Amino acid sequence: MKFRPLHDRVVVRRLESEERTAGGIIIPDTAKEKPQQGEVVAVGPGARNEKGELVALDVKAGDKVLFGKWSGTEVKIDGQDLLIMKESDVMGIIG
Repeated sequence: MKFRPLHDRVVVRRLESEERTAGGIIIPDTAKEKPQQGEVVAVGPGARNEKGELVALDVKAGDKVLFGKWSGTEVKIDGQDLLIMKESDVMGIIG
């Protein structure tokens, strides 16, 4: 990918959600909720603190993360649907 986020921004690809419920019912695409888990594709260099020093991000490319339902801005880059969000929108890294 030829996209590099700036500052403390993170590019995330949503992980696919299950198409069946635990009882075996198939959920159509129109009724599915968008997943709140994703894989980090790219990260920016970090934000600057009050002293002007660069503070590196805690997440890195390849991390699986959990984020808020309405977090980020949806974009399409190289034919992929991605989200761009600030690191503060990421709730945590999944083990």
